[in-house]
Amino acid sequence: MSLSHPTTITFIIYMAAMIGIGFAAWRYTRNLSDYILGGRRLGSFVTAMSAGASDMSGWLLMGLPGAVYTGGIYESWIAIGLIAGAWCNWRLVAGRLRVYTELANNALTLPDYFTSRFLDQGRQLRILSALIILVFFSIYCASGMVAGARLFERTFGISYQAALWSSAFATILYVVVGGFLAVSWTDTVQATLMIFALLLAPVVIISHAGGWQQALATIRTLDARRLDWFAGHHAWGIISLLAWGLGYMGQPHILARFMSAKSVQAIPNARRFGMVWMILCLAGAVASGFFGIAYFAQNPGLAAPVQANHETVFITLSQVLFNPWVAGLLLSAILAAIMSTLSCQLLVCSSALTEDFYKGFLRPQASQAELVWFGRGMVLLVAAIAIAIAANPESRVLGLVGYAWAGFGAAFGPVVIFSLVWPRMTRNGALAGMLAGGVMVIIWRQGGWLGLYEMVPGFAAACAAIVSVSLLGAPPAPAVTSLFARMREQAGNC
Repeated sequence: MSLSHPTTITFIIYMAAMIGIGFAAWRYTRNLSDYILGGRRLGSFVTAMSAGASDMSGWLLMGLPGAVYTGGIYESWIAIGLIAGAWCNWRLVAGRLRVYTELANNALTLPDYFTSRFLDQGRQLRILSALIILVFFSIYCASGMVAGARLFERTFGISYQAALWSSAFATILYVVVGGFLAVSWTDTVQATLMIFALLLAPVVIISHAGGWQQALATIRTLDARRLDWFAGHHAWGIISLLAWGLGYMGQPHILARFMSAKSVQAIPNARRFGMVWMILCLAGAVASGFFGIAYFAQNPGLAAPVQANHETVFITLSQVLFNPWVAGLLLSAILAAIMSTLSCQLLVCSSALTEDFYKGFLRPQASQAELVWFGRGMVLLVAAIAIAIAANPESRVLGLVGYAWAGFGAAFGPVVIFSLVWPRMTRNGALAGMLAGGVMVIIWRQGGWLGLYEMVPGFAAACAAIVSVSLLGAPPAPAVTSLFARMREQAGNC
């Protein structure tokens, strides 16, 4: 595809705009708090859009439509579970975490919060949680790299390796330059582009498939099981799909958005904005994959790229159904989903290395300027590791996301929830929960028993470990329970 092609021009304009926002954010990044959390000054709308965009990575426009295209409406149980989990996260976690992290020595990262929440003088919580972040985010970042490479490979007809480096360049640049503010501001633009694409695409797909009734009739004729919400699957399968919602409470890149809100009063409006955006986006992604079944059944000559890799269904539909300028916008929306999540993941990893290792152990007296520059260097390091993991062209986006999502959800989710609702929880309980959840995910992933998503046994093991170890040990110190009471008072009903 030439540089003068409309799709290419659209991509270049989009990436240039994101890099420009990164350089604009440079002016407002003066210290580590600015670089990691934007100085805790995000309003409701930006908080909501940034949380949504950082959550909905390339899997929203590639992995999810691809899964629905292959498995039918049954795969949309994932979307239902995610909606329920996201609402619980906004309602139970967001406000409390915003207040608690500020009370707990102005904690800037999740490991920092755990350390201050439990007065962990030995800093074992900081070390373990930072290691979990680095391990699972390396896999998560790789999923974004794979999605970007697939997009560039399919759009521009270049090799996978060239596509991998090309797609990662813009994201790495604006994160290195602008930090959290650049990530949050670009997230807002990217969230707008994503919802535009996911509202427009299904309408056009249905129209080209002959309308709603004709599309359903085509799918029924092709394979009636794709219209079945249960599709012959046992209960474990549905539980596994719904269990994706459990992961929200443990995702550091989403929790960081709650921590960055300008006040706890901004959370309720952010929740309303965020949930409406999320429901519309998930509905559009499911509809695109589902009605794509009908379109390609009616036009089998165009289906070869999708048959080769079902995760390219949205890309292929964008290219064949829209004029090149509109297709460029839709494909830019895929890039937006990829960049929005990848950028905040790189930043969270950088934050853990900078705040929790470099400042916490190696250079406690480091200046703010030194910490910011070290953080930028760590973005480059983590990006290089993720690119190395993503170098295998056989990688699948949804598989990588599912592993990392389960790892964070099981290792951190129960610890975050209990730390915000149960004053009797202890430091040892938190350590036990992280270990039990993380280890169970890894073991279950290798065994694949019952066909059950590893999130479920991992989450259950973490909850059991937290409660049992906390109750078996001595109660928390009065300073810990006093801080908890202050948090509950200030958080109110948010």
